[in-house]
Amino acid sequence: MSSSITTTGLQSIIHPVRDLDRAVALFSALAGAAPYMHQPYYAAFTIGGQDVGLDPNGHARGLTGPTAYWLVDDIEASVAALVAQGATVQHPISEVGGGRRVVLLQDADGNPIGLSQT
Repeated sequence: MSSSITTTGLQSIIHPVRDLDRAVALFSALAGAAPYMHQPYYAAFTIGGQDVGLDPNGHARGLTGPTAYWLVDDIEASVAALVAQGATVQHPISEVGGGRRVVLLQDADGNPIGLSQT
């Protein structure tokens, strides 16, 4: 039996974007509201209770489309447990601001799995 992962569920869905301002305009129309955060490195909305982020650096980190990020208690242990089950690390654990750390993995089928720890 493998190690279990403690998660409180999906934290956010991140969309890689090439033009952040253009994406903010589109998602503002979709959400019917401005983002609650809009910085040159990231913009975030709450849409239907779900956090939705726009990342202008996402493509450079290997995101090919929207990626769900799971909130975990221990990111290192979670990565180890997933790697033990066949996942591979696509982008290593990194600090993204405000004490938040993220990592991007891939499952055996090439699907992205994001983890986040605050």
